[in-house]
Amino acid sequence: MDEDSRYEAVRSRDGRFDGEFFFAVETTGIYCRPSCPAVTPRRHNVRFFATAAAAQGSGFRACRRCRPDAVPGSAEWNVRADVVGRAMRLIGDGVVDREGVAGLATRLGYSARQVQRQLTTELGAGPVALARAQRAHTARILLQTTGLPITQIAFASGFASVRQFNDTVRAVYASTPTELRAAAPADRAARRADTPSAGVPLRLAHRGPYDAGAVFDLLAHQAVPGIEEMSGPPGDRTYRRTLRLPFGTGIAAVDERPGGPGRAARAGGWLDARLHLTDPRDLTTAVQRLRRLFDLDADPYAVDERLGADPDLAPLVAARPGLRSPGAADPEELAVRELVGRASAQDLVRRYGKALDAPCGGLTHLFPEPAVLAQAEPDGTLGALAAALADGDVRLDPGADRDDAEAALLALPGLDAAIVAAVRTRALGDPDVAPPGVDVPDSWRPWRSYAVQHLRAAGELENR
Repeated sequence: MDEDSRYEAVRSRDGRFDGEFFFAVETTGIYCRPSCPAVTPRRHNVRFFATAAAAQGSGFRACRRCRPDAVPGSAEWNVRADVVGRAMRLIGDGVVDREGVAGLATRLGYSARQVQRQLTTELGAGPVALARAQRAHTARILLQTTGLPITQIAFASGFASVRQFNDTVRAVYASTPTELRAAAPADRAARRADTPSAGVPLRLAHRGPYDAGAVFDLLAHQAVPGIEEMSGPPGDRTYRRTLRLPFGTGIAAVDERPGGPGRAARAGGWLDARLHLTDPRDLTTAVQRLRRLFDLDADPYAVDERLGADPDLAPLVAARPGLRSPGAADPEELAVRELVGRASAQDLVRRYGKALDAPCGGLTHLFPEPAVLAQAEPDGTLGALAAALADGDVRLDPGADRDDAEAALLALPGLDAAIVAAVRTRALGDPDVAPPGVDVPDSWRPWRSYAVQHLRAAGELENR
């Protein structure tokens, strides 16, 4: 989009572009999402930014009315396989907070200077600024949904010092942390948890229509007892699962019934969720992994427009607007499960999974790590896959090169192309995968993974 098109999106308060770009108003010093309900500013007072971090770096603070930090992420990062797309996925997963810019660059196979230059040139902000914006968002969530001491929130959000935390919150939100906590919406204040074990309530935003039923049907069909469970009747189900995270463990619960303003579909909405974390430093990573699992950063307008233009797919797209292509909360776990199947995965959990210190209902274990499986099951395809994952010969993290990962998987004995395609689709979040043996025309690119989901939902393909 050129800037005039972006301004038209702002004038029409078009929620389709929330998260795709941000606009700032020079006369107020505030930046917003395109759908902000405030009075539309004059064109000559408006500046556009690719990221919230770029707006913050230019001295603008977040709008208190539209909360631009709560928008879905840009769908562009799911599509792009270049270094910028891979970097954005890794930053979202919290790599800069845990490993610094040097760690990010190492994972990408570039120098820190090259990564800095490419991100700054294209997005107007480098990795430190992008991570800083994400930390600010995490801090706001913890301030407004938990009763944790502010000092603890500073470090849980990824800040190196309380001073840095205070300065960032004031710069981004024009409020002190105490003022930001006091300004929590009434519903959030009422649900505020006193401890991390009580859970952090979340609204996982998505753009446009969201076919939650299809996603929850798939998760229910594939759920592995011990690490996953589904409760409630169709249309009002809750999916719960255990998470292995960088600093500890977690239990996530996500509700099927979408929330939202009840307006036109383009307004978008959210899924209500709650995270129980043993260490609040894992909040950012846990949220991003849930977003990938439920494919919440997708652009359903772009997908439905392309696929709906095909005469064969048009009826399926019309019947299921906003159908998603689910990802994975744990890519390595997903790869093993695609190989062995649901029943054998349950057996692996029972035999080798780590028991939770505090089981919760039917959730009792974490899925076994690749290193554990490689030692316990050294033979056959499972042993080869587990060893390759444990040794890093196969990388499935958010910044992995998808082509390299596919080639490494196909080189393993016993892994067929169908399994590798499923891993590429879900573990690597590739929106454009055509399974072997399925007639998927190039005209469906770059959304062939979504086309496959439509065919499966219509019963034309087996639902693995």
